[in-house]
Amino acid sequence: MKKLFLGLMAASAMAAASAALPAAAAEGPAIIYDLGGKFDKSFNEAGYNGAEKWKKDSGSSYREFEIQNDSQREQALRRFARAGASPVVAMSFSAASAVEKVAKEFPDTKFVIIDSVVDLPNVRSVLFSEEQGSYLVGMLAALKSETGKVGFVGGMDIPLIRNFACGYKGGAKAAKADAQVFENMTGTTGAAWNDPVRGGELAKSQLSQGADVIYHAAGGTGIGVLQAANDAGKYGIGVDSNQNALHPGHVLTSMLKRVDVAVYKAFDDVAKNNWSSGSQVLGLKEDGVGYAVDDNNKSLLTPEMTKAVEQAKADIISGKVQVHNYNSDDNCPY
Repeated sequence: MKKLFLGLMAASAMAAASAALPAAAAEGPAIIYDLGGKFDKSFNEAGYNGAEKWKKDSGSSYREFEIQNDSQREQALRRFARAGASPVVAMSFSAASAVEKVAKEFPDTKFVIIDSVVDLPNVRSVLFSEEQGSYLVGMLAALKSETGKVGFVGGMDIPLIRNFACGYKGGAKAAKADAQVFENMTGTTGAAWNDPVRGGELAKSQLSQGADVIYHAAGGTGIGVLQAANDAGKYGIGVDSNQNALHPGHVLTSMLKRVDVAVYKAFDDVAKNNWSSGSQVLGLKEDGVGYAVDDNNKSLLTPEMTKAVEQAKADIISGKVQVHNYNSDDNCPY
């Protein structure tokens, strides 16, 4: 009886795990959101917005799945591929090994990975020049700061996020050579993307040291950073999606990383037979990164600030100003 009970329990657990994965579907695009969920107000949500826009514009549908643990990346990729979905978009550098494995198994299925490179003929790898957009918001932070001290809170401590931090520091120093930049990372595991309480604690620590503008690149954790800045009457800077509306008047700007455009284009290219694989790098020149100005923050930016950052943007695009990419040498020279 005991063996029967344990067997039933094991079967139930397996069924529950299976139910959490995407079910078989008809052909069409699919997107797999990473840890933090599609409504993280940041990176994942940018991908969701791109998928939704394509759905509205095309009148077609897509499939989606939010992973709850690391093992589900490969399982979800394989489930979508078996069901005939194409392209299948993986929203994270963390999916690189899973994409490589599953893409080899399904050579006729098209895959997309964001923030990493998988060199296979059926994979499109989309990277962004985060350092360029971060440089611009770093300038705005330093120009807005009254203390000369600004902060940065990253999510998972990886080179990708170090690149955000380095670009931000470079921009702050370009605006004010003596600017002081505090920097903290939230953690070393995927949990670092979804810990707003810890994000708030790190922001409060920086605020206590005199920072009056804090930029985050931390996914859902960043919600706590922006909340802490708002509560202190200071300024936060959002990331990936436009987060200006989260705390109107206290989000100085948001560094836009156009993941929405990458997802939309992937879906659309397959639908219109314009697909291409290989690596793409989207920077200021390609409108892949930028900074957000809307009714929630435009009164915070003086004409002098806007003029300075727009000149820097033009200089970066022309090549006159070179923003260091941390990933090129694992170093930040600023």
